[in-house]
Amino acid sequence: MTRTDDAVSLFRQGFSCSQAVAAAFAGDFGLDRDTALRVSQPFGGGIARRADWCGAITGAFLAIGLKHGRTRAEDAAARDRTYAIVQEFISRFTARHGHVRCKDLLGCDIGTPEGQKKAEELNLHKTRCEDYVRDAVALLEEIL
Repeated sequence: MTRTDDAVSLFRQGFSCSQAVAAAFAGDFGLDRDTALRVSQPFGGGIARRADWCGAITGAFLAIGLKHGRTRAEDAAARDRTYAIVQEFISRFTARHGHVRCKDLLGCDIGTPEGQKKAEELNLHKTRCEDYVRDAVALLEEIL
């Protein structure tokens, strides 16, 4: 199974976009799946269903941190490399989709009951969010 297939499968099972992306990469960088699912949960729905930063993006940030994040405070090179990779990811994702915020990507605010209803009626999780999960994984595979 490819990472993309794994991430989409997790998303379709009901895990958030952040969980799907982070968990698809976690094992490659020494983090077990259950822990990856737990630590990435708060970022789903645009950070705790606030419709802010897309969860597929924040899940990607976690994967980038797992691979490149610093483990010593004095390791400025690792910090700078991590930031540069995150910035590159944001640039590429924005070039593809025009936005990074969930509410802008979906065209509704899933942080409100009305926005949740609209997202359900338009089946946005299937018609848009799956694409964001796929693209986040593809971009990570290119960048990492």
